[in-house]
Amino acid sequence: MALLVLGDAFFVVIPGEIAVTALGALAVSTGSPPLWAVILCAAAAAMLGDTACYLIGRFVGVERWRWMRAARVRQALAWARRRLDTGTATVLFTARFVPFARLAINLVAGASRIHPPRYLALVALAATGWAAYQAAVGAAIAAILPGGPLVAIPVSIVVAVGIGLLIDVGTRRARR
Repeated sequence: MALLVLGDAFFVVIPGEIAVTALGALAVSTGSPPLWAVILCAAAAAMLGDTACYLIGRFVGVERWRWMRAARVRQALAWARRRLDTGTATVLFTARFVPFARLAINLVAGASRIHPPRYLALVALAATGWAAYQAAVGAAIAAILPGGPLVAIPVSIVVAVGIGLLIDVGTRRARR
């Protein structure tokens, strides 16, 4: 799970969220691993991934490689810079739940040279909140549905994806 969450910081197609949700369901339906360990491990991996993106932004910048200069990437980075200028804490917390935004925000945070202790504190809180949320979705489904992990894990994954889709739709509508 930790490797998936860490990899998810760079490659948004890696199912880090799903792994945390599935282990949250497994923790409640079987008792192992403990739910607190799932949350702690996921939070640490998420923080490590976000910090690695921050360091890339800080030491490499956001223009070195050709993919960083693509129109869509430039738009995402410009969006991230505008958001960071208006509220760093809000943006770091929100971006933790939005895959492409998370990558752009963390790269730009590094390139903008946000003070490292402040960044690390905010990212630690955001990663912990995200991990607790993802694991709680799986745990809640496992507590509600009978049938053990064979039922709880797939249902919790579908619910987590559904919640994510609803948030995306709501966000798009709010922007309009």
